[in-house]
Amino acid sequence: MLLDKLFDLLPAQLTHLRVSDGVTVQITSSVVNGEKVTVLFHLPPTYPLCLPDISVSSSTLSRAQCQDIRQKLLIHAVTLPREAMIHQLIEKLQSLAVSESSPGAESEITPDQDQAQWISVLSLDHIRSRSRYISLLERWSKQLQLSGRLILGRNILVLLQGNIAGIKEFCCLLKTVKVDVDSSGRKCKERLMKVLIETPSALSTEKSLQGFEVKECLSLSELCAAFEEVHLTEVYKKLLPSLRD
Repeated sequence: MLLDKLFDLLPAQLTHLRVSDGVTVQITSSVVNGEKVTVLFHLPPTYPLCLPDISVSSSTLSRAQCQDIRQKLLIHAVTLPREAMIHQLIEKLQSLAVSESSPGAESEITPDQDQAQWISVLSLDHIRSRSRYISLLERWSKQLQLSGRLILGRNILVLLQGNIAGIKEFCCLLKTVKVDVDSSGRKCKERLMKVLIETPSALSTEKSLQGFEVKECLSLSELCAAFEEVHLTEVYKKLLPSLRD
């Protein structure tokens, strides 16, 4: 059942329902450090194949503390099987402890994990249905608030920048959604996708990539130039040993 055991666990309110948009469920809980917390789970039409979007608010916790809770829930969601998971996320919420910053005050700790930028480079095996494949990559990057670049050539690479939960979800989608066709023309998943690099970005408060672009690089020199263009030369150097000549 879509909302699994949600209503048996905590009071829940169905705040929005439309086939094209999915379902939004509001949960109010007083289990995080004894403080009252409201969590919105937006379940897209493809849930549970795709993770729910999560927002957290509280009248007593600071904005930084709410973001800390949200990030922990998102990261936990990435580790769960792709099946109804709201029940497990509520259980996780009940077990969370947040940082000790004063309620109602802004945190003076380092920038939120939710805002920290990560860089990931993925390797794709093939792209046969080009328009469909690219359309899906662009849509996912926008939905997950990632910036990216699809690089076509001897090496088919996807360069992503954004928060780590979004990158993990992007990778999961590649392996669970039929994005391309095989040599027989049948729809297929990207089972051979590999994560070549996954590292925190040195540009923690600023994105070197903007939007989602498609670029053709037919040689290693062109590929190197593409990485230099977005100030990721060091990433390219780490990537070089795993590339095909």
